Amino acid sequence: MVAAAVLALSLPDARRGWSRSTVPVSIAYAATLVLFVLSTRLTTAANAIFLQATAPLYVVLLAPVLLHEAITRADVLQMLAVATGMGLFFLEPAAAAATAPNPRLGNLLGAGAGLAWALTVIGLRWMGRRANSSGPGPLASVVAGNLVAFAIALPPALPVAHFGAADAVVILYLGVFQIGLAYWCLSSAIRHVPAFEATAILLVEPALNPVWAWMVHGERPGLWSIAGGAIILAATAAKTWWLARRQAML
Repeated sequence: MVAAAVLALSLPDARRGWSRSTVPVSIAYAATLVLFVLSTRLTTAANAIFLQATAPLYVVLLAPVLLHEAITRADVLQMLAVATGMGLFFLEPAAAAATAPNPRLGNLLGAGAGLAWALTVIGLRWMGRRANSSGPGPLASVVAGNLVAFAIALPPALPVAHFGAADAVVILYLGVFQIGLAYWCLSSAIRHVPAFEATAILLVEPALNPVWAWMVHGERPGLWSIAGGAIILAATAAKTWWLARRQAML
């Protein structure tokens, strides 16, 4: 709810073009948020973020059907690499820990978050094709998605047994900075930064996520998870580099 309010108040485009076409995209985005949070609570931070980063695999599989976009050889190679990396996560022994009480279920939810994020990206691209001067924009779907996620997560959270100042600070931080300000920075910077550079910078998040979790919580991902994450990130970076080089040569 906080993130939706921040985006709606700070970005004029987020208040324009609301229509029925924003509904399916907002549901996919809300599913991404909820599944990722549940995954993070049950498995390691590394597994959750790396499994969400498998979204390109689902985009390659679904884009030809939903967007009628052709699959290239580079897409197939990336899909195979991401699928291989994803499989390595499930080879990791499912040993429970304080910060990962149910790794197996958390990994499945993380894979679901990757699928939901792929559907979100496909939906935003679909909306971009249909957009006109008065049509719905992607920011409206992001705001609506945060509201849907709030509506989904609120009932299981009730009744609230305790809500202190620390809880309020965490919720405000996540809504204002982790989602609101981050999305504003991304939407503002993407107009001035080349696509490859922007994608490479965004890969810093999943790369550093396990580092922060280890420093703060002492959480150490297994070797299979590290190998799987490295393959997924390398495949995404290589595909982005290849596309940027190809575009520069045209």
